[in-house]
Amino acid sequence: MGCCTGRCSLICLCALQLLSALERQIFDFLGFQWAPILGNFLHIIVVILGLFGTIQYRPRYIVVYTVWTALWVTWNVFIICFYLEVGGLSKDTDLMTFNISVHRSWWREHGPGCVRRVLPPSAHGMMDDYTYVSVTGCIVDFQYLEVIHSAVQILLSLVGFVYACYVISIFMEEEDTFDFIGGLDAHSYYQDHVELKPVNLSK
Repeated sequence: MGCCTGRCSLICLCALQLLSALERQIFDFLGFQWAPILGNFLHIIVVILGLFGTIQYRPRYIVVYTVWTALWVTWNVFIICFYLEVGGLSKDTDLMTFNISVHRSWWREHGPGCVRRVLPPSAHGMMDDYTYVSVTGCIVDFQYLEVIHSAVQILLSLVGFVYACYVISIFMEEEDTFDFIGGLDAHSYYQDHVELKPVNLSK
């Protein structure tokens, strides 16, 4: 296949997905978001697998990548619903940290234009409670930044799914053609040598 084909496009797309996943992983680590960290880790592994399968002509690896992209789209739709508080979900719960801590998204306090100010604790609270942190002046609220990140992941995954299906079909066609032609050539080669090879039984 030439360079400007679905295979090369899928390679570039996988590389772009790796970069975006690594960027997201860094900020999820900073915000102690353990559920997204685990999801990003699995995503990075499967994208590397898909990249390897595309480069090495391994359609089975690309099938794994294709199935994962569908799951990854579902996960990111859930994250969008979580931050937009759709269906009874609340962005103020500790779901993304597995209820281990009260940390929220890193973008909550460090978004564009945000001014973070620590307030003195009240008598009824705990020192590590995030209610004592005042954030003002944000140009974009943190939940919308998280939604944008997930929307980008969904877009890349949908395009990757289409290209992966196309590349799998091309690989399968090439394998069928190769087996058919190779089988005929091998058979004719074997017959020619059997017919032309002299048999000398007397010594």
